[in-house]
Amino acid sequence: MTKVTQRLARRAGSIARATTFVCLTILMPAANFSAQSQSSATVAAAFKDPSQEWKDYPTRTLADLPAAIREKTDSDLDPYGGRLPDKAQATGFFHTKKLDDRWWLVDPKGSFCIYKGIASVTPLRAPGAIAVFQSKFGSKANWAAETTGLLHKNGFIGVGGWSDTEALRSVPRPLAYTRILNFMSSYGGTRGGTFSQPGHTGYPKDCIFVFDPAFQDFCNERARTLAEYKNDPWLIGYFSDNELPFSTTLLSNYLALPEKDPGHEAALVWLRARHGSRSGAQDIVAQDQADFLEFVVDRYFRITSKAIKKYDPNHLILGSRFYGSNLSQPEIFRAAGRWLDIISVNWYHAWTPNHERLAMWEHESGKPILITEWYAKGMDSGLANHGGAGWVVKTQRDRGLYYQNFTLGLLESKVCIGWDWFKYADNDPEDTAADPSNRDSNKGILSNRYEPYNPLLDAMKQINERTFCLVEYFDQKAKPRFPTN
Repeated sequence: MTKVTQRLARRAGSIARATTFVCLTILMPAANFSAQSQSSATVAAAFKDPSQEWKDYPTRTLADLPAAIREKTDSDLDPYGGRLPDKAQATGFFHTKKLDDRWWLVDPKGSFCIYKGIASVTPLRAPGAIAVFQSKFGSKANWAAETTGLLHKNGFIGVGGWSDTEALRSVPRPLAYTRILNFMSSYGGTRGGTFSQPGHTGYPKDCIFVFDPAFQDFCNERARTLAEYKNDPWLIGYFSDNELPFSTTLLSNYLALPEKDPGHEAALVWLRARHGSRSGAQDIVAQDQADFLEFVVDRYFRITSKAIKKYDPNHLILGSRFYGSNLSQPEIFRAAGRWLDIISVNWYHAWTPNHERLAMWEHESGKPILITEWYAKGMDSGLANHGGAGWVVKTQRDRGLYYQNFTLGLLESKVCIGWDWFKYADNDPEDTAADPSNRDSNKGILSNRYEPYNPLLDAMKQINERTFCLVEYFDQKAKPRFPTN
């Protein structure tokens, strides 16, 4: 037994309470950290496209933390990835809890949990990839078993949006999962007026159809199928849509729609209730824009959340994955917090998480944060890397350093309960039917021929297998954090 192990063993033995949070100390082989034996002070990156300006970004990794932290891994985890014996109330389903000043995801057994997932875990559909799939896996069942095994091995506990959950939840040792319901985009497809944009659905003048009289009935009917999932403990919850255009000029935008459009009519009624029966677009002031934005967001989440809870009262409501300019608007988060259990954010444009921004999201909403899309693309993959909103770096090792830098910031924040890396497999240029943002980029933990990027996965695993230890380090915990029931 090493001196470090002896010290922690004595400490663990001296604490009588069952709630003690002690990470098992294991001296890792030096080879596990050989790639990061020296701290990487910076990583060269360009935003979105390799043709953009490359800069060196300060990058904190596990190698920058004290050796005692690097030598620890989490132990005594339950099947969902929660930490034993630390307990909150066990409800049989995932829920959230704020303890002192830190938010947690709580798993069905009542264990505190940090969610670590991969989005879009699903087989590729282009002919070349299908041929490799058949040769490598032979069947969907084999693929699901091998894929969940790979994710478990690297410390992930869940799969995010656009995953083949039917196959993945059928394996003996499943992963937690989420589902995207696409209320607004599906309604728009039926109603007409939507169009494709890179990464998400477009709407006329960025105006979602939340004032259409038929939208509420559509949501109720679409949510009817959720009764099938309401007793599944592995389901975390539901995203209502993806990246809706909650513009800061929504009031002006709705008033610019045709006069008979329900959105135009509702916006005019709202404005005239404020400024009189003869007011119009020319009378709008800045506060009107902010308040109407909050009004629209509130209405959307009220309708969709009530539809979800009507048929599945057990699982969490995760929101619509805010993005872009949404992230600086307090009104959006304030409205969302009235109806959501967790605030989901697709966070691009940030090399390192901004703690002030995270704090604003949590303060305005009163809810914890889940990061649902973020990634970096490596130029050594052989792909062009023009599509998508993620960073571009030189190598797979750099992608891993970015993962460590970003997740360390999230864990340090105390308001983030987890993340989904986007995504499972690289874009396949053969798949010409793919969304324009998903055709030529190295986003995956695997290539588009199912070959793992081991330097990336190694770096991910180093964080994933010690998240509780890192939380303890960041919180500088002086007393047991987890109460008994």
